[in-house]
Amino acid sequence: MNYISTRGGMAAQGFSDILLGGLAPDGGLVVPDVYPQIDKATLQSWRTLSYPQLAFEIVSRFATDIPAEDVRRLVEAAYTEQAFGTPDITPLTELESGLHLLHLSNGPTLAFKDIAMQLLGQLFEYVLAQRGEAVNIIGATSGDTGSAAEYAMRSKKGVNVFMLSPHGRMSPFQRAQMFSLQDANIHNIAVEGTFDDCQDIVKAINNDAAFKQKYKVSAVNSINWGRIVAQVVYYFRAYLQVAGQIGDEVDFVVPSGNFGNICAGHIARQMGLPVGKLVVATNENDVLDEFFRTGRYTVRASKDTHATSSPSMDISKASNLERFVFDLIERDSAALAGLWRDVDSTGGFDLGKTPFFARMVGEFGFSSGKSTHADRIATIRAAKAKWNVVLDPHTADGVKVALEARRPGVPMVTLETALPAKFEATILEALNEAPPRPAALANLESLPQRSEVLPNDMEAVKRYVVDALN
Repeated sequence: MNYISTRGGMAAQGFSDILLGGLAPDGGLVVPDVYPQIDKATLQSWRTLSYPQLAFEIVSRFATDIPAEDVRRLVEAAYTEQAFGTPDITPLTELESGLHLLHLSNGPTLAFKDIAMQLLGQLFEYVLAQRGEAVNIIGATSGDTGSAAEYAMRSKKGVNVFMLSPHGRMSPFQRAQMFSLQDANIHNIAVEGTFDDCQDIVKAINNDAAFKQKYKVSAVNSINWGRIVAQVVYYFRAYLQVAGQIGDEVDFVVPSGNFGNICAGHIARQMGLPVGKLVVATNENDVLDEFFRTGRYTVRASKDTHATSSPSMDISKASNLERFVFDLIERDSAALAGLWRDVDSTGGFDLGKTPFFARMVGEFGFSSGKSTHADRIATIRAAKAKWNVVLDPHTADGVKVALEARRPGVPMVTLETALPAKFEATILEALNEAPPRPAALANLESLPQRSEVLPNDMEAVKRYVVDALN
């Protein structure tokens, strides 16, 4: 399998070549030149597979330049009962008839990002060892990606991590998970701005070709294709568990800010998985809800990005949307590049009056909904009362939208994003009791923390990286 850029300016490359990179050289995102197709007979044969076995079947179809036995060894090392607390890796709960919760937060940092990051850590170390190279990961996080990346990479040879986060905008638990790490190869940078500002800095550094080459800059944010591939697996896993018969439709609701998690669902659907609807759930930062309702994609300014009680979704510039729009407009890279020039120059684009809008809702099965602070508090309370389940605020946004979007007779799966322990203040407000947390993390916030506060300035971040490496 070869990989190309959404914007058409990159020669085709193999999986290992694009794994260590972030943006393509032309500023686009890498995508496979064609999606592997999975037929019903193959799906049926996968119903009895373990999670690592299923991951091998899917990942090996994308990582075709890595020997199959090496892929098998890497996925088995990533998806262990020791790392995820259960051999199921992503267990499923039926809240009520036809309404399911896919548990993705059993990994080391209690967030769905661990599912991809644990595999990415294995893949990075393998490819770097094969090539005798080292890399410096520069990433941005709204709370969960950063800790998942740092925990996955802290023991890996040849890797330094520089993680940007919005100063003062993460929960105390999220902040402590990252800032308490004392490993010499982990560097936390608190940027005086929003997550979108952090993401813009990372993209700008990736677009500085000379700096990127000199300092071996790599990325593990949701723009990294390896992460998307890993996330595709659990859509297949959930489908195989809840579909009555292979071929029956299953709907998914995904809390989303940067569009990476639900982009994996789109790719699973393109591969032949019988996904019915893909429903985007947003919080008060509803750029994606607006896009899927109207066709208008309008990036918000930093000052207009709300700080909410589901902070990992406080994002107003959805990086992975570019991958979906590329498929939506029939993989026309010139047109895609034009749309993102419009984003840079005018703040967005409008597909509402084009035939593509109808395709988005019909052929591609997308819809959306939003949730507010009052909604998520009410949903957390209702879930506890009705199902004796404590939801984190982001998953509550998803469940709220799922209850509105359910179709009679079609199973609906909501993707859990994190454990409630990461957002204690909101759970206390909703339930008047603290959420349970693993014993090993009981005193996390009291551990010594280290980070560097920097202005919202790319050059300041670059200076920090250079100084840290010298």
